[in-house]
Amino acid sequence: MTDADEGFRRSAWQVLARWTAGEDVLAADLAAEAAAPFGRLDAAGLGRLTAELRRALPDLERRDDIFLAGANHPDDRWQAPRPPRVVACLGSYLGTFREPFAGIPPTGGVVTLPFGEAHAIEDGRIRASWLIWDLPALMRQAGCWPMSPPLGAPGHWPGPRGGGGVRLAPSPETGALASVLEMHAVMNAFDGGDIATIDMRHWHPDFTYWAGGNIGACRGVAGFRAHHQVPYRRAFRKAQGAGHFARLSDGPFAMTGGDVAVTHDGADYMGLPATGRAMRFRVMDFYRFGSDGLIAENWLPNDTIGLMAQMGVDVMARMRHLTGQPRLTL
Repeated sequence: MTDADEGFRRSAWQVLARWTAGEDVLAADLAAEAAAPFGRLDAAGLGRLTAELRRALPDLERRDDIFLAGANHPDDRWQAPRPPRVVACLGSYLGTFREPFAGIPPTGGVVTLPFGEAHAIEDGRIRASWLIWDLPALMRQAGCWPMSPPLGAPGHWPGPRGGGGVRLAPSPETGALASVLEMHAVMNAFDGGDIATIDMRHWHPDFTYWAGGNIGACRGVAGFRAHHQVPYRRAFRKAQGAGHFARLSDGPFAMTGGDVAVTHDGADYMGLPATGRAMRFRVMDFYRFGSDGLIAENWLPNDTIGLMAQMGVDVMARMRHLTGQPRLTL
């Protein structure tokens, strides 16, 4: 731990707070990748998006439950430019929903927009961002859910049990990322056969899986298999990690963010029959390890809307239809 490390963390924390408040902290050459329907954004585009969020929630608050910082460990599978150091955040934007956001009608009441984010911040400026804002969670609160029901439990994900997710003071490396990457290798080696052959030794038997989008939460190895792993693996029999734009470890926490390469050649998924299409599923994983060295909690912001678009379903159009804005042309 060095003074420079702590200074970077606190500076980055302040930059993100200023960004949420509408201050000009975006580098002119910023490149951002956001979950659907937003896509790739430059500084002007990200500025417009965050201004739209502030208009929709005029009393906007940013609440980070997990804030990690550290070296962005390499991944040879990811070919795009890679910042050497990143911060990774999980939490929610909170406020009174007064104006539409992304076409979602306002409720007039308090709502939360869960997020997973990673940022490269240099000299007080955000130079690169990866954003998964959980619009499906906002749709649910607005009463305009356009998809099949999730198989896991929907709802707002909480922060880490016992707190401690906001890491403003660096802590010694505990091997969290190494354990995560070992676990990923086990998952990637699965051949699509018996789900019981997947080695779950990295997970506490009663771990909690907090998944956003149209997946939902579940608990324990049995719950994880029943509500997520089996439906997912039956649909995408040979899902493979396709690389991480961010990998970092911070005390008992770790984060990876990237794409999973999937082919929908198996069973139905999220109520949709197999399409045979090869797709990319953008996800972020935030992990908390217990004192026993096992994964106790795993949060999964994910781009459900982008995945379903690749499956041929326009979730945003369905949502607009349900809120009185149907398409009137072919």
